[in-house]
Amino acid sequence: MPPCEIYCHTLSDRSILGPELAATEAQTLTLFGLHLPARLFRADNERATQQALEATLRSLDSVLGEPIESVLARDADGRPCVEVKSPVDLEESVGLPGGNIFHRSLQWPWAERDSEVGAWGVETAYGNMLLAGAGARRGGGVSAIPGHNAARAVLG
Repeated sequence: MPPCEIYCHTLSDRSILGPELAATEAQTLTLFGLHLPARLFRADNERATQQALEATLRSLDSVLGEPIESVLARDADGRPCVEVKSPVDLEESVGLPGGNIFHRSLQWPWAERDSEVGAWGVETAYGNMLLAGAGARRGGGVSAIPGHNAARAVLG
């Protein structure tokens, strides 16, 4: 089952819904599927995207009291109101390399080579350049830790 994280933005900001939906109890969920490399989607993006959706719904259902599909809004034709974007779709539509919202594949936070032991996890192949953003080895994503780590690396 693919790991994922979900957000329910409408719990704190109903303005993202249109007026009709905002007047109801409708909510939105944003789900980020993690560790789904673009290479798995390149040969047959449509089929792989459907398989990823099904596996992700099963993953989500494993921690819910009832199946998520039972509470999804339906369109006029009875289809679930779900929008799915694969890594290939994200790469093509917004230019994310490999569809990675973190700008590269996620990495484990520990040192994997002797040269990384004692480092801050923001170092690059260029001695005068540090990675202080989402793709850093330690604290990547949107945590702000890479900025701290880059500053510590500069300060010694």
